Amino acid sequence: MTETIFESRVNGLDLSALEDMVGAVRQDPARAIVRFKVKTRWTGQTRSETIVEGYELGGTQIDRRFKVVADEPAELMGQNSAPNPQELLMTALNACMMVGYVANAALRGIELDTLEIDTEGQLDLRGFLGLDEAIPPGYRQLDYTVRIGGPGTAEQFQDIHHAVMKTSPNFFNLNQPICMKGRLEIV
Repeated sequence: MTETIFESRVNGLDLSALEDMVGAVRQDPARAIVRFKVKTRWTGQTRSETIVEGYELGGTQIDRRFKVVADEPAELMGQNSAPNPQELLMTALNACMMVGYVANAALRGIELDTLEIDTEGQLDLRGFLGLDEAIPPGYRQLDYTVRIGGPGTAEQFQDIHHAVMKTSPNFFNLNQPICMKGRLEIV
């Protein structure tokens, strides 16, 4: 029996399941709506813990349980017990793009040998500390390098790269302004 690309696994992804998900979303766009939510609490000094309890996919709640810890280096008044928020931001960006590279390669039948993403950014603490209003508290630019290898052609890898930049949620989120709606509750 001959296997088609959508009846196999490439890069660990079940392409048949991916095809089924895409078909279900095409048939019912409400199944495409995903809502993520986290709760973060301060645990002392500059340390915090974020709890992930689940997410909603197409109106169905899916339970998950994870804890993500953040802290600052000692030089920035922390205990150096975990990655800081900036490192976690870059981690979230890289992880999101990673899914895109793996999935796009798999859909093209390319079994990856290697995939790495290095991201870095520079910010000026004078903005964060409120010492100079002309200096932004965050990044003006993040630089990243993707190293990808496998039996694909340079053109295929270039197409994959452009597809990831076009479809990665976190690339999109960090590459343009997002409206932040905050609400303060005094307890």
